[in-house]
Amino acid sequence: MNAPVFATLGCRLNAYETEAMKELSAAAGVENAVVVNTCAVTAEAVRKAKQEIRRLSREHPGATIIVTGCAAQTEPETFAAMPEVARVIGNTEKMQAATWQGLRAPVPGADLIGVTEKVQVDDIMSVRETAGHLIDGFGRHRAYVQVQNGCDHRCTFCIIPYGRGNSRSVPAGVVVEQIKRLVGKGFNEVVLTGVDLTSWGADLPATPRLGDLVMRILRLVPDLARLRISSIDSIEADEALMGAIATEPRLMPHLHLSLQAGDDLILKRMKRRHLRDDAIRFCEEARRLRPDMVFGADIIAGFPTETEEMFQRSVDLVRDCGLTFLHVFPFSPRKGTPAARMPQVRGPVIKERAARLRAAGDAALAAHLAAQVGVSHRVLMEGPRMGRTEQFAEVDFGTDQPEGQIVTTRIAGFAGGRLVA
Repeated sequence: MNAPVFATLGCRLNAYETEAMKELSAAAGVENAVVVNTCAVTAEAVRKAKQEIRRLSREHPGATIIVTGCAAQTEPETFAAMPEVARVIGNTEKMQAATWQGLRAPVPGADLIGVTEKVQVDDIMSVRETAGHLIDGFGRHRAYVQVQNGCDHRCTFCIIPYGRGNSRSVPAGVVVEQIKRLVGKGFNEVVLTGVDLTSWGADLPATPRLGDLVMRILRLVPDLARLRISSIDSIEADEALMGAIATEPRLMPHLHLSLQAGDDLILKRMKRRHLRDDAIRFCEEARRLRPDMVFGADIIAGFPTETEEMFQRSVDLVRDCGLTFLHVFPFSPRKGTPAARMPQVRGPVIKERAARLRAAGDAALAAHLAAQVGVSHRVLMEGPRMGRTEQFAEVDFGTDQPEGQIVTTRIAGFAGGRLVA
């Protein structure tokens, strides 16, 4: 019998939770299983999940296929109907030790011992707490710490709240203690992750904000070299967070923004909480406070009712916000969301617009990389010859460097979307 094989699709939070599931399954003694941790952000993500399940089933004959993650949570019947799949587990259940104890030592080709139902997916909206299982050291050189899960917002295109539930926060004291352990293990960089990071604290006593958490971490963990925050909703950035951007060099000058569109009417139809000018103002203010700040952003191409003029405002946003790293999502309707019932843009048009957005993103990244030539950067080494700057740009080295360490180097050039030391 063999240890379980894990496959992760989707976001960093999913990757974090896969590491937790590895620990939980090992403690329970689960063997000869394949666990697929799915994503539901687009219809394409669900299609890829099914494709991955079939591939892994062929590669691991006789293994028990277990499907979990957001797609399993939002449409368990889709995966339960697949002949390859033995069990479907929800997002809450996958983080519980009892679930994995019930999956112990599955027999190939038979029902799992101790489990009678194929689908184990409860109502995610009833969950009020974050999972209690913490991991120390996901990633070899950069550690990820889950501080929040779920989302209270209901953007018209998004299925994720139905996969993750409502927003729940990890108490600050728990976060700080985990980061102290990670720093003690030698990690030089910690990334705070969540589904809707800027909602952190709303469900905690005294309703602290994300900026309060950031300042507390930096104050109480003085040996932490670099703190990074993942995707945020810029309209919810609080005063303390802006203060940290202005005054704390250990907070990395890279923010990934959930912008989604550059046209006000489309933003309203998306049920976003910001307008175009809000996004531009935030970027200008953050860059004023921290001149070396760079931005990534999520932008959707071809949202229902989007005209060419509306789309062009999204393209222009790359310039107007000074975006560097673009994540482009061709719109795909998710069953059960309001956007799926809106007048749709034709598929070829969506594909063409997504390509134009990616081209704008590639040009913006190239301009950023070109501006770094001749500049010295502190680079966290992720491998012997590859690392990342504080702004998260990749750097290639010609000679081996100490992995996991921060080295200072002068940039000689760039190629293939990376800087060259």
